[in-house]
Parts: sequence; structure tokens; C-alpha cells
Amino acid sequence: MIGSVFRASALALGLMAGTLAQAGEFIVVQSTTSTQNSGLLDHILPAFEAETGIEVRVVAVGTGQAIKNAANGDGDVLLVHARAAEEKFVAEGWGVERLDVMYNDFVLVGPASDPAGVRGGSDIVAALSAIAEVEAPFASRGDDSGTHKVELRHWQSAGIDVSAASGGWYRETGSGMGATLNLAAGMGAYALTDRATWIAFANKGDLVIAVEGDARLFNQYGVILVNPEKHPGVKAEAGQRFVDWLTGADGQAAISGYTLDGQQLFFPNAK
Repeated sequence: MIGSVFRASALALGLMAGTLAQAGEFIVVQSTTSTQNSGLLDHILPAFEAETGIEVRVVAVGTGQAIKNAANGDGDVLLVHARAAEEKFVAEGWGVERLDVMYNDFVLVGPASDPAGVRGGSDIVAALSAIAEVEAPFASRGDDSGTHKVELRHWQSAGIDVSAASGGWYRETGSGMGATLNLAAGMGAYALTDRATWIAFANKGDLVIAVEGDARLFNQYGVILVNPEKHPGVKAEAGQRFVDWLTGADGQAAISGYTLDGQQLFFPNAK
């Protein structure tokens, strides 16, 4: 009910501000590197733009930074993958309503030589414990992204304080997923990555998937219209059109239809 009221208010403000979609209009979407690096946005956005005449300009950064940018009013829509942080964003009034969009999963990749002996497993916490025990190299994004948040949660579950190992066997790149996978490939390190970026990543070297299939590696994406009551410059009507399209039949079909090498990268699940 509250979300519906906020949404109606956002639309009313958009109409009052004269932000109805028109040729030449654009919105800014704060999103994650995974939606960009995987090629998903390049695949689906042309369909939305052709249908509405609204150009979508994407800022692809880690989820933590995307949320900060949106809270600062530097965007109209937020598309990220850290549910707790997304719900906090809405609860604090920065966003109108959070909606599920799609999901995939995370995988642990590592060198084919598998120094920690975890390859073929499906328990991410046990795998991280084994990596820490032998101090096998691990490349972390270290950037407060959705992937980084998930990784840190699993280290905590394993009882491992990775901050104590920082700069040693545990290397933080402070960069996106592509740069982190490049480092992992170069130094023969393990890394946690979303599957979509992994499939699209060209420089795999001798990296292979070591651990997959753990239910704790589920990766949900959500979309939120930035609240125009907090930031009057938000293009509420155009932004809401994108949210509605993304969670509607056309957007969900576009997401489902994106494949690479015969593999579907994201699975739509908007309610």
C-alpha cells in the first residue's frame, strides 16, 4: 500500500513537472558493472528506446556506489543486486518502491591447478575455509559492490577475517568484476563472480568454475525509481516507464532472450 502511494505520488510529480516522455528525452540509470559487462543492457535497451523514444544513459559502477549516487540524486532509476541495501534505500525514503527484476547466481572461479582442492564442490563456505587454510591467492573486488557484499558475508560465515590477510594472499582490487577477473587470471587466484559476467568474460586464461550450485549463491536484481520528493530533478514519469517496461512482459521477454554461447545469462522473475 505504501509503495503504491509513493508510486502514485511520483507519477503525479512527474506530470506536474512536465516530464512526459518525448523525443530526445533521456533518463539516467545507476546500475552495476554486471549488467553492463555481461552485455545485457546493450541487448535490451534498444527495444525500450525504440518503443518509448526515451534514451537510457547507464552509469555502471559497483552496487554500493550506485546506491550512493542515486541517493545523491545523480540518477532517475536504480538497478542493482544487494537486496538488504536496496530495501534500506527505500526505507530511508530515497527510492519509491523496490521491485524484483531478474536473477542468476554467483560462482567461485579459480585456477585449474586448484591449490585449495575445492573444484567440483557446491559449498561456498567450506571452499573459502579451504582457500584461507592454505592461503591460496584470492582476488576480491573490494569495492562495496553487490558481489563484494556477498563475498564478505560468506567469509564471515566461514569465520575468516580477510582484513588481516589483505595485501597477502587476499588481494583487493577496488575495481569492477572484469578487472578483478583479469587479476585472478594473471596471478592464478580464486575469485567470486556473477555467472553472467563470467560467461561474457573473454580473458579466462586457465580459470575454471570451482564451486557452483550453493543456494547461498543466489543473485537477485531489483529496480527502484529514485524518489522525486527527495530530488525534484528526477524524471519520474520517464523513469517509471522504464521500471514498468523492465518488469512488464516486453522487458521480461527481452531479458529472457539474452544468451551467449547458447547460455541464458539472466532469468526474469518480476512479480
